[in-house]
Amino acid sequence: MMERTGIIIKKPHIFPLLVISIFFTLNACSRNTDWVQFRGEGGRGVSSSRISPPLGLRWKIKLQESDEKIRSLNPPVVIGDTIYFGSDDGNFYALDVESGYMRWVFKSGAEINSIPYADRDQVYFGSKDGKLYALSRDTGQEIWNFPIRSQINSQVQRYGDYIIFVGDADAIYFLSPEGEEQFRIDNPGWYNYTFLMADDVMYFGTGPVVELIGPYDINKRDFLWFLSYHEIAATWYSFSAVRGDLIYFGTADPYGGLYLGFYAFNRHTGEMVWEQIHEGILDNQDYEMMWYLFLRNVELLDFMAPTIWKDLVIFTGGDCAARAFNAETGVLRWEKIFDTPVSSAPTIAAGRVYFGLLGGDFTPPKLVCISAKDGSLLWEMETEGSILSAPVIAGKRIIFGTDESVFYVLEQVF
Repeated sequence: MMERTGIIIKKPHIFPLLVISIFFTLNACSRNTDWVQFRGEGGRGVSSSRISPPLGLRWKIKLQESDEKIRSLNPPVVIGDTIYFGSDDGNFYALDVESGYMRWVFKSGAEINSIPYADRDQVYFGSKDGKLYALSRDTGQEIWNFPIRSQINSQVQRYGDYIIFVGDADAIYFLSPEGEEQFRIDNPGWYNYTFLMADDVMYFGTGPVVELIGPYDINKRDFLWFLSYHEIAATWYSFSAVRGDLIYFGTADPYGGLYLGFYAFNRHTGEMVWEQIHEGILDNQDYEMMWYLFLRNVELLDFMAPTIWKDLVIFTGGDCAARAFNAETGVLRWEKIFDTPVSSAPTIAAGRVYFGLLGGDFTPPKLVCISAKDGSLLWEMETEGSILSAPVIAGKRIIFGTDESVFYVLEQVF
């Protein structure tokens, strides 16, 4: 097996993102108490909270009893004293952040693998039953729904006067807050699709054929340029993050072994600035287990989503390692290797990186905290089930769900 590692500086390079994202964009009350957007401000996976370990359990709740592990429990929206999120059990929950008290529950017609958005009065989410729902934040009563031709497995985002979401192999929809369609972009073949909105540009819109995606100007309703599906050899493309003129994303390719790619592009021109390709580190894992891990991960909308801290871009997920690259040059700055695979994307607060470890036959799953500066282990805690998506850090609390359908709220121990 040929090793494919190192930095390659290239000319314009184009890639389509089966982007995994998750955006909850809200009218923020306080940057320290609310988690107002998927992956934080600018999609970088960074919280302004000053929280630091050790952390203690505030409360946890078992959402459903099942012999099978669930495959998705995406990050919640946190507004004031309420947490909003959907689950694999088809329910959409509103829980009290202090106690876990269930304010209300809404039952959709199928599993929910969509990331919600909430404004002052309503909360919006999609379901695999093919409907976008708008509910009263206070009571959970349905205000309206918008049916489409396919499942909805994307984030829902408010951007300007639009409510935006994606239907699998259907379209990217732009609705009014009242649920009236304004326009759409055809989606000829992408599933579990997410996008990043920056400066009135969608990174990325879907082109006329499945091989084409690119930045889409929502004012001009036109593409700025296209990314090429064929120039990056990958099966999975992650949600992206922006800093300045650059956009970052990760890829995974499980054929012939697991290869992970890490990329930076000029978001204005489509020129590749740097790439890193690494063979996945999966100690004591056979080929069947590698495929199991890959199929588990692609159900997560934020699989391999990067986080940006100072001059570093940090990736977790895909194998047993966390890695940090220089944001401008792609030089590997540090690599932290664990005994079991990483189970979630990262979130950073106060220079500390939080994410999950999958665990194994003799090793329990964990939430870990490492230094963003050098990758050193700072703290860890065993969890009931492995963490599915990146933890949300809202004020003094860290919030996440596991594949055992357990929802956790931790808080700093003073």
